[in-house]
Amino acid sequence: MDIQRLVAAVIFSLSLLWLWEAWQQYNQPTPVTASATAELPAVVPQQAPAALPTAAPATEGQLQSAAQAVIETDILRAVIDANGGDIRELVLTRFTANGDASKPFTLFEAQPGRNYVAQSGLAEPTSQGLLPHHKTRFELVPGTYRLEQGKDQISLTLRAQEGGVELQKTYVFKRGSYVIEMREQVVNRASAAVTASAYYQLRRHGQPPEGESKMMYTFTGPAIYTEAGKFQKVNFEDIAKSKTDHATSAQDGWAGMVQHHFVSAWLMPTRDDATQRNFFTRSLGNDEYAVGMVLPGFTLQPGEQKQLAMRLYAGPQELEMIEPLANGMQFVVDYGWLTVLASPLFTLLKWIHNLIPNWGWAIIVLTVLIKGAFYPLSAASYKSMAKMRKLAPRLQQIKERYGDDRQKLHEHMMKIYQEEKINPLGGCLPILVQIPVFIALYWVLMGAVELRQAPWALWIHDLSASDPYYILPVLMAISMFIQQKLSPAPADPVQAKVMLYMPLIFSVFFFFFPAGLVLYWLVNNLLSILQQWRINQVIERAR
Repeated sequence: MDIQRLVAAVIFSLSLLWLWEAWQQYNQPTPVTASATAELPAVVPQQAPAALPTAAPATEGQLQSAAQAVIETDILRAVIDANGGDIRELVLTRFTANGDASKPFTLFEAQPGRNYVAQSGLAEPTSQGLLPHHKTRFELVPGTYRLEQGKDQISLTLRAQEGGVELQKTYVFKRGSYVIEMREQVVNRASAAVTASAYYQLRRHGQPPEGESKMMYTFTGPAIYTEAGKFQKVNFEDIAKSKTDHATSAQDGWAGMVQHHFVSAWLMPTRDDATQRNFFTRSLGNDEYAVGMVLPGFTLQPGEQKQLAMRLYAGPQELEMIEPLANGMQFVVDYGWLTVLASPLFTLLKWIHNLIPNWGWAIIVLTVLIKGAFYPLSAASYKSMAKMRKLAPRLQQIKERYGDDRQKLHEHMMKIYQEEKINPLGGCLPILVQIPVFIALYWVLMGAVELRQAPWALWIHDLSASDPYYILPVLMAISMFIQQKLSPAPADPVQAKVMLYMPLIFSVFFFFFPAGLVLYWLVNNLLSILQQWRINQVIERAR
């Protein structure tokens, strides 16, 4: 297969990719509004898993604010509000904001229309009245708490009492960790027994992350994992239309919110915890949604107390960091439908990066290795192309002689191919093999947070973002022009003119692709040019 077929094949693949992304964006949810009052999760008054929260048909309203405490560690800044004891803001200080390198990246925020917070509380049968929940006013000492040098952790304790039950929440932040531990103590201060259950949820607006490129689709929304149901992503639109079937019960698993490069998830204290739990998703109205879990109900006699523990991971989708936390956490890294190929590619890329601590050079080395692996197939393809180029004058003569008789033209061309032992389709295999690799690497470079903000050299400061000056796409277009000159020219003048402009058209696709992907394709083109030029020289000398 010649360069024209290569370009056509890759453009076809890219077109499918863009059509898929456009379809995904088209199916993103539209804002949902409602007008009634949301209900709190209800529980069954027995030693069993609590009943699932009913899908709230109404808005919970704007988040009310009270006194706040700020926790600062070496890698994050969290704001905890006394109203509900929520985590209202979480800034990941080692990452910069999308599209604005002068600001740190904010994962959680409490802003009108863009709420994204972590909430928890106690639920109970409505006949007992309210217990401390995510709208209860807690007591806390406001101010800023900084993790001191030489200390490994810092904590903040909040207290609230409602319905005769006292709930004490203690958030524990550790150095170098995006895992926030929550230790809870429930005390029955009433004169009668109380039945309750703890629930944990993430409340988020239904829009993509601010500053994300609209040209590339990445999933944003709730995710639930259980060993039985495996990893399941839930569209906001399906929640709003009550299409989901995620009111499930299991003895394992977690519930979270996924977005490009980052994830938040409520996790049990240990990876192998077998506590029964109920998972839920719900629409809160006003284009806000919740995902979470309810733990088994428990009964406390007067004066009795119970200790609870939970973990919240809120940070980057770094596999080395999230895989040990819980089964299935690795699936939040979205490698698309070619995960089976993308995952080992990233493993190899990461291994190279350990030897060469620069992701750009690691991509170049990976390209060389991939090219080397495909060398025998590519060599056969380029030899076929070189022979076709050599036969171009004879083929043109036959075309001029039998141009009006398609059958005779085809017969004489096939005769020449047989005499010269040329398979006109001999280049198909290497192209078909390389296209899945190209698409898999696309998803690797899109999904790997390790490449976010990763510089290469000179003007490339973020390999996961597009080239700000379009230099790499232009160089890639030039390399494609050179490849065309080394390939046999199309016999059809119209096709020849189309292929003349194809590198320019093709490079436009890459204006919006990650610089790391364009770098891979540019280096691949340069290696192909060298290989093709060398084979052409050998064939020419053999005349």
